[in-house]
Amino acid sequence: MVRTGTSPARSRRERTADSRALILDAAVACLVEHGYSGASTLVIQARAGVSRGRLLHHFPSRDELLVAAAQYLANHRIKQTEERVATLLAGEPEGPQRVDRCVELLWATFQEPHFWAAMELWTAARTNPALAAALRPEERRLRESIRAVSDRIWGPAVCAHPRYHELRELLFTSMRGAAMPYAFEDRPAATDPHVAVWQAIARRLLFDE
Repeated sequence: MVRTGTSPARSRRERTADSRALILDAAVACLVEHGYSGASTLVIQARAGVSRGRLLHHFPSRDELLVAAAQYLANHRIKQTEERVATLLAGEPEGPQRVDRCVELLWATFQEPHFWAAMELWTAARTNPALAAALRPEERRLRESIRAVSDRIWGPAVCAHPRYHELRELLFTSMRGAAMPYAFEDRPAATDPHVAVWQAIARRLLFDE
Protein backbone atom coordinates (compact mmCIF):
# COMPACT_ATOMS: atom_id res chain seq x y z
CA MET A 1 0.00 0.00 0.00
CA VAL A 2 1.41 3.40 -1.01
CA ARG A 3 0.98 6.18 1.50
CA THR A 4 0.25 9.69 0.37
CA GLY A 5 0.90 12.96 2.14
CA THR A 6 3.93 14.82 3.33
CA SER A 7 7.14 12.79 3.32
CA PRO A 8 9.36 12.60 6.41
CA ALA A 9 12.10 14.44 4.50
CA ARG A 10 9.70 17.23 3.62
CA SER A 11 8.54 17.42 7.22
CA ARG A 12 12.13 17.86 8.37
CA ARG A 13 12.64 20.67 5.88
CA GLU A 14 9.48 22.35 7.08
CA ARG A 15 10.53 22.03 10.72
CA THR A 16 13.94 23.49 9.86
CA ALA A 17 12.33 26.43 8.04
CA ASP A 18 9.92 26.99 10.92
CA SER A 19 12.66 27.03 13.57
CA ARG A 20 14.78 29.38 11.45
CA ALA A 21 11.81 31.75 11.09
CA LEU A 22 11.17 31.62 14.85
CA ILE A 23 14.78 32.55 15.54
CA LEU A 24 14.79 35.38 13.01
CA ASP A 25 11.50 36.79 14.29
CA ALA A 26 12.84 36.72 17.84
CA ALA A 27 16.12 38.34 16.79
CA VAL A 28 14.30 41.13 14.98
CA ALA A 29 12.12 41.84 18.01
CA CYS A 30 15.13 41.89 20.34
CA LEU A 31 17.15 44.09 18.00
CA VAL A 32 14.36 46.66 17.68
CA GLU A 33 13.37 46.59 21.36
CA HIS A 34 16.75 46.24 23.06
CA GLY A 35 19.25 47.46 20.47
CA TYR A 36 22.40 45.72 19.31
CA SER A 37 23.97 45.50 22.77
CA GLY A 38 20.84 43.99 24.33
CA ALA A 39 20.13 41.45 21.60
CA SER A 40 22.25 38.63 23.03
CA THR A 41 21.93 35.08 21.76
CA LEU A 42 20.58 34.01 25.17
CA VAL A 43 17.82 36.61 25.03
CA ILE A 44 17.00 35.67 21.43
CA GLN A 45 17.04 31.96 22.24
CA ALA A 46 14.64 32.43 25.15
CA ARG A 47 12.27 34.55 23.05
CA ALA A 48 12.30 32.07 20.17
CA GLY A 49 11.77 29.11 22.50
CA VAL A 50 14.42 26.96 20.84
CA SER A 51 17.38 25.03 22.18
CA ARG A 52 20.89 26.43 22.19
CA GLY A 53 21.93 23.74 19.75
CA ARG A 54 19.13 24.63 17.33
CA LEU A 55 20.06 28.30 17.36
CA LEU A 56 23.76 27.59 16.78
CA HIS A 57 22.91 25.11 14.03
CA HIS A 58 21.26 27.88 12.03
CA PHE A 59 23.48 30.78 13.11
CA PRO A 60 26.94 29.95 14.50
CA SER A 61 27.66 33.59 15.42
CA ARG A 62 25.63 36.39 16.97
CA ASP A 63 26.56 38.91 14.29
CA GLU A 64 25.58 36.52 11.51
CA LEU A 65 22.22 36.03 13.22
CA LEU A 66 21.54 39.75 13.68
CA VAL A 67 22.52 40.61 10.11
CA ALA A 68 20.26 37.83 8.80
CA ALA A 69 17.44 39.06 11.05
CA ALA A 70 17.69 42.63 9.80
CA GLN A 71 17.69 41.51 6.17
CA TYR A 72 14.82 39.08 6.83
CA LEU A 73 12.72 41.89 8.28
CA ALA A 74 13.67 44.35 5.55
CA ASN A 75 12.80 41.97 2.71
CA HIS A 76 9.46 41.17 4.34
CA ARG A 77 8.65 44.84 4.83
CA ILE A 78 9.70 45.72 1.29
CA LYS A 79 7.14 43.29 -0.10
CA GLN A 80 4.47 44.66 2.22
CA THR A 81 5.35 48.24 1.31
CA GLU A 82 5.08 47.53 -2.41
CA GLU A 83 1.67 45.92 -1.97
CA ARG A 84 0.40 48.74 0.25
CA VAL A 85 1.69 51.48 -2.04
CA ALA A 86 0.22 49.80 -5.11
CA THR A 87 -3.19 49.88 -3.41
CA LEU A 88 -2.86 53.48 -2.26
CA LEU A 89 -1.72 54.71 -5.68
CA ALA A 90 -4.27 52.71 -7.67
CA GLY A 91 -6.03 55.03 -10.08
CA GLU A 92 -3.72 57.95 -9.30
CA PRO A 93 -2.80 59.52 -12.68
CA GLU A 94 0.78 60.36 -13.59
CA GLY A 95 1.70 63.89 -12.64
CA PRO A 96 2.78 66.17 -9.76
CA GLN A 97 0.06 64.93 -7.39
CA ARG A 98 1.19 61.32 -7.74
CA VAL A 99 4.81 62.42 -7.24
CA ASP A 100 3.85 64.16 -3.99
CA ARG A 101 2.10 61.01 -2.80
CA CYS A 102 5.09 58.83 -3.69
CA VAL A 103 7.37 61.06 -1.62
CA GLU A 104 5.04 60.77 1.38
CA LEU A 105 4.81 56.98 1.09
CA LEU A 106 8.56 56.54 0.69
CA TRP A 107 9.24 58.74 3.72
CA ALA A 108 6.88 56.60 5.81
CA THR A 109 9.13 53.57 5.25
CA PHE A 110 11.91 55.30 7.20
CA GLN A 111 9.80 55.11 10.35
CA GLU A 112 9.34 51.34 10.22
CA PRO A 113 11.10 48.67 12.34
CA HIS A 114 13.41 47.45 9.56
CA PHE A 115 15.01 50.90 9.33
CA TRP A 116 15.75 51.03 13.07
CA ALA A 117 17.07 47.48 13.06
CA ALA A 118 19.46 48.52 10.30
CA MET A 119 20.49 51.62 12.24
CA GLU A 120 21.44 49.49 15.24
CA LEU A 121 23.68 47.33 13.06
CA TRP A 122 25.24 50.20 11.12
CA THR A 123 26.16 52.00 14.34
CA ALA A 124 27.66 48.87 15.88
CA ALA A 125 29.55 48.06 12.67
CA ARG A 126 31.58 51.26 12.96
CA THR A 127 33.70 49.69 15.70
CA ASN A 128 33.10 46.01 14.95
CA PRO A 129 35.06 44.83 11.86
CA ALA A 130 33.51 41.36 11.91
CA LEU A 131 29.99 42.79 11.93
CA ALA A 132 30.91 45.26 9.18
CA ALA A 133 32.25 42.42 7.02
CA ALA A 134 29.06 40.40 7.50
CA LEU A 135 26.82 43.41 6.92
CA ARG A 136 28.46 44.90 3.82
CA PRO A 137 27.43 42.35 1.14
CA GLU A 138 23.93 41.98 2.59
CA GLU A 139 23.39 45.72 2.51
CA ARG A 140 24.44 45.86 -1.13
CA ARG A 141 21.88 43.21 -2.03
CA LEU A 142 19.21 44.93 0.03
CA ARG A 143 19.94 48.29 -1.59
CA GLU A 144 19.35 46.76 -5.03
CA SER A 145 16.03 45.34 -3.85
CA ILE A 146 15.00 48.74 -2.48
CA ARG A 147 15.90 50.41 -5.77
CA ALA A 148 13.84 47.89 -7.73
CA VAL A 149 10.80 48.40 -5.51
CA SER A 150 11.24 52.17 -5.64
CA ASP A 151 11.22 52.01 -9.44
CA ARG A 152 7.95 50.09 -9.41
CA ILE A 153 6.41 52.55 -6.95
CA TRP A 154 7.27 55.57 -9.10
CA GLY A 155 6.07 53.88 -12.28
CA PRO A 156 7.50 53.62 -15.80
CA ALA A 157 6.81 57.21 -16.86
CA VAL A 158 8.80 58.71 -13.99
CA CYS A 159 11.54 56.06 -14.23
CA ALA A 160 12.04 56.96 -17.88
CA HIS A 161 12.83 60.57 -16.98
CA PRO A 162 16.56 61.37 -17.40
CA ARG A 163 16.70 62.87 -13.90
CA TYR A 164 14.92 60.03 -12.13
CA HIS A 165 18.00 58.16 -10.91
CA GLU A 166 19.42 61.40 -9.54
CA LEU A 167 16.14 62.03 -7.70
CA ARG A 168 15.91 58.48 -6.35
CA GLU A 169 19.38 58.59 -4.79
CA LEU A 170 18.87 62.10 -3.44
CA LEU A 171 15.63 61.15 -1.71
CA PHE A 172 17.02 57.91 -0.29
CA THR A 173 20.10 59.46 1.30
CA SER A 174 18.27 62.59 2.47
CA MET A 175 15.37 60.65 4.02
CA ARG A 176 17.77 58.33 5.79
CA GLY A 177 19.55 61.28 7.38
CA ALA A 178 16.35 63.14 8.25
CA ALA A 179 14.96 60.05 9.97
CA MET A 180 17.81 59.79 12.47
CA PRO A 181 16.55 62.42 14.97
CA TYR A 182 13.34 60.41 15.38
CA ALA A 183 15.38 57.98 17.45
CA PHE A 184 15.10 60.47 20.32
CA GLU A 185 12.49 63.06 19.25
CA ASP A 186 8.80 62.44 19.80
CA ARG A 187 7.10 64.27 16.97
CA PRO A 188 4.93 63.19 14.01
CA ALA A 189 7.08 62.24 11.03
CA ALA A 190 4.27 62.95 8.56
CA THR A 191 4.52 66.68 9.29
CA ASP A 192 8.30 66.86 8.99
CA PRO A 193 9.18 70.06 7.04
CA HIS A 194 11.52 68.05 4.82
CA VAL A 195 8.51 66.41 3.15
CA ALA A 196 7.44 69.61 1.41
CA VAL A 197 11.06 70.26 0.38
CA TRP A 198 11.40 66.76 -1.13
CA GLN A 199 8.13 67.16 -2.98
CA ALA A 200 9.19 70.51 -4.42
CA ILE A 201 12.55 69.09 -5.52
CA ALA A 202 10.87 66.06 -7.12
CA ARG A 203 8.39 68.21 -9.04
CA ARG A 204 11.16 70.55 -10.18
CA LEU A 205 13.43 67.76 -11.38
CA LEU A 206 10.70 65.80 -13.11
CA PHE A 207 8.45 68.49 -14.57
CA ASP A 208 10.41 71.74 -14.89
CA GLU A 209 12.49 71.97 -18.04
